[in-house]
Amino acid sequence: MDSSIFLAKFWGWYLLIFFFILSVNPKRIKQVFDDLYDQKFLIITAFIAIVVGLLNIIFHNMWEPSYKLIITLIGWTSLFIGLALFSFPKKTVSFLALTNIKLVQVIYTLLFFLGIYLLNTAYGIVLM
Repeated sequence: MDSSIFLAKFWGWYLLIFFFILSVNPKRIKQVFDDLYDQKFLIITAFIAIVVGLLNIIFHNMWEPSYKLIITLIGWTSLFIGLALFSFPKKTVSFLALTNIKLVQVIYTLLFFLGIYLLNTAYGIVLM
């Protein structure tokens, strides 16, 4: 299987699952932001984001104007957020604390549609 298709399936399913969990239990959004003040949670989260971002970039650093660019940007975003959380935890957490619940809901709704797009690209459900 092509790595682009594999990652489109992975990120598509991840984004859909993430959307449904946060839709069913919106209190999780506030809980995640509150947990960022816990140093252990922050370090683990930053470490996981860095590892996921690096793996995504190493296996898929394609800058073509297609769904492949979206996958690459997800990897770079994960890496930068992880590095920011690890290197500048207080500044990054205070920046993230400025975002309100409504903005996060808009963002994860957009990520839901991005997940649908990636899954459609991977499985070819609706021909474009």
